[in-house]
Amino acid sequence: MTRASLNKQPHEVASMFDRVAERYDLTNDVLSLGQDRRWRKEVAKAVDARPAQKVLDLAAGTATSSLPFARTGAYVVPCDFSLGMLQVGKRNHAWLPFTAGDATKLPFRDDSFDAVTISFGLRNVQDFDAALREMHRVTRPGGRVVICEFSHPTWAPFRTVYTEYLMRALPPVARAVSSNPDAYVYLAESIRAWPDQAALAEHLRKAGWSKVAWRNLTGGVVTLHRGFKEA
Repeated sequence: MTRASLNKQPHEVASMFDRVAERYDLTNDVLSLGQDRRWRKEVAKAVDARPAQKVLDLAAGTATSSLPFARTGAYVVPCDFSLGMLQVGKRNHAWLPFTAGDATKLPFRDDSFDAVTISFGLRNVQDFDAALREMHRVTRPGGRVVICEFSHPTWAPFRTVYTEYLMRALPPVARAVSSNPDAYVYLAESIRAWPDQAALAEHLRKAGWSKVAWRNLTGGVVTLHRGFKEA
């Protein structure tokens, strides 16, 4: 299995990410034209981690997304269900408490974290509504969730150009830099099939989150969603 299908069977998705783990961060940097670094800075601002707070970083992969939280003095737990990703991350950041876990059945107690965040991973969960409920369960009352995910550009002409890039330009570029370029065909397809901003916000509300809001980045190529667990 070199890529996952859009029915997102967990073993297929995990296997796919295992195969791209070694060059995953480099590939993302190239394919996003360096924008992924800006997006992660915006995630860190939105999470607003503080010293001694507990932050759960889901779909953390190699923990590139976790490091900004650790630098604030927060206790961050990088969690992913790809063992290949976790192995690469542990090799580079041995001091972080990497945890293997399925977003739909998190191995943490109720009300454990001040903040839960997931960047570019919710789209790959087979039952993302179950994942949103699990994130709510493990967040303490008054805590927050921040989701960074590919979305739908708001300007129609740009949306057309972006869609063409995803389906035509992304696979050839991935072939040049990725250890498993077929995986990026799946990623392009999954981005196109993902709910738009308003639809995802409604899924958050149905999962129990309150004060749900979103902010577009790069014209809606990426969107930050935020919600709170009522105290």
